[in-house]
Amino acid sequence: MPTIGGALRATARRVPDAEALSFGDSEYTYAELDLAVDRAAEVLAGRGLVKGERFALMATNSDRFVIAFYAAQRLGAIFVPVNPASAPPEIDYLLTDSGAKVFVYDSSVAAAVDSAIANGLPATVEVVLSLGPSDNHDDLIALAGQAAGDPADDAVTEADDAMILYTSGTTGRPKGALFDHHRSMWTGVNCIATCGMRVGDRFLHVAPLYHAAELCIMLAPGTMLGAKHVILPSFDPAQVVEVMEAERITMFFGVPTMYQLMLRVPGIGARDLSAWRTGLFGAAPMPPSVVSELTKTLPNVGFMQLCGQTEGGPGGIYCSAEQVVARPDASGKQGMPFTEFRVIDTDGNDVEPGGTGELILRGETVMKGYWNKPKETAETVVDGWLHTGDIARYDEEGYVTLVDRIKDMIITGGRNVYSVEVENALAAHPAVADCAVIARPHEQYGESIIAVVRPNDGATVTLDEIRAFCRNRISGYKIPHELVISDIPRNSSGKILKHQLRADIEARA
Repeated sequence: MPTIGGALRATARRVPDAEALSFGDSEYTYAELDLAVDRAAEVLAGRGLVKGERFALMATNSDRFVIAFYAAQRLGAIFVPVNPASAPPEIDYLLTDSGAKVFVYDSSVAAAVDSAIANGLPATVEVVLSLGPSDNHDDLIALAGQAAGDPADDAVTEADDAMILYTSGTTGRPKGALFDHHRSMWTGVNCIATCGMRVGDRFLHVAPLYHAAELCIMLAPGTMLGAKHVILPSFDPAQVVEVMEAERITMFFGVPTMYQLMLRVPGIGARDLSAWRTGLFGAAPMPPSVVSELTKTLPNVGFMQLCGQTEGGPGGIYCSAEQVVARPDASGKQGMPFTEFRVIDTDGNDVEPGGTGELILRGETVMKGYWNKPKETAETVVDGWLHTGDIARYDEEGYVTLVDRIKDMIITGGRNVYSVEVENALAAHPAVADCAVIARPHEQYGESIIAVVRPNDGATVTLDEIRAFCRNRISGYKIPHELVISDIPRNSSGKILKHQLRADIEARA
């Protein structure tokens, strides 16, 4: 099995003149990208970055991100992506927890980094470089432009550690999931097989590259094949549609909110998107009403549901395009290649069809463990099985539907209520732009169900309207008792930050 950096080298040798990367006015063939990576690796090696050291990168989507990522991989450093929206205390936590030696940041996030530096960086950080011009630090890309770019020694093996991917932190502080090159490359192989990726594909990257989904599901396997990577710095639905048409994009990954906003682009159904073959979605549930609208508006695109977890590679279960149409409510029907799944009860036994239990996964892509957290690792990976913490329903047709996180399940009047079911009902309301369902303690019923709703612009909605709308869609005991009008806090992958939402609601009360 090759390494992440070795896969880029192999593709550059196989198809040196193939289009590799596009960002703004910058275009690279695979030979040019490989050389740019060698030059950046030469600079980093000169600053003391060696195999096994942690390399933290805080950057938005750009060609610079890709070059820095592959340069670190080529040296055998352990890559630590940092959310570019991180505040100084969050930066400090990730650098401290990972023990990063080299910290590279994009000039677009300089203000937050300067503040973090003013507060004092962890003692492990010995080198700070910028990506792009900076008044305070050397520019890695400028220095790389002056380097010879001699190929780095290929001393990295598939058994070496490759990256620490921090979890989304939906229940508290994030934990770092550790992966070696073997696991990371198997994730790429799984995605190629599952998603039908092909030589000559053209991928559009809009979701953040620092996140496991875009990095491991799109960038790494696309590079293995020799696909072209078209990168946008941020998500703008009209621009996305325009670039997809102009660049003849064949494959796109987005969180459900992105697809919902793209559907609102005027005339999207009339644009020439004939090259677009596959639309991947995941990270959060896609309301069935949106799936229906997507398939009607874009009938030539096959939409696939990927349902996994950072700790899984990310990897897990999926629904094919045909299965998404047949069962838009489901999260998956089969495991990705070389991945097993089970739905188990609290005693560890497989649930019968129609039952509900915890989704667990096993396969080549499951993390080695949490970085420096042996207790949490032992609790999460048991006998090789990754316990996801997701409650799933396993039905008679073999479909698996995630209905909640174990920690988020609501118990009202002695009955279990799964928030995803209620959220899907709410999402179909024409006045609802976004929604979440949480609970608060109730003296009589145990917990009270709260619908948190962000209405569409110019729209209003009342609790009575919500309750009447839900009455024909879900059981009476699942219907919300309270309504709060508010924005929904989400992380970069589209997941609802329910711990933050609960704190916000409690503060209001």
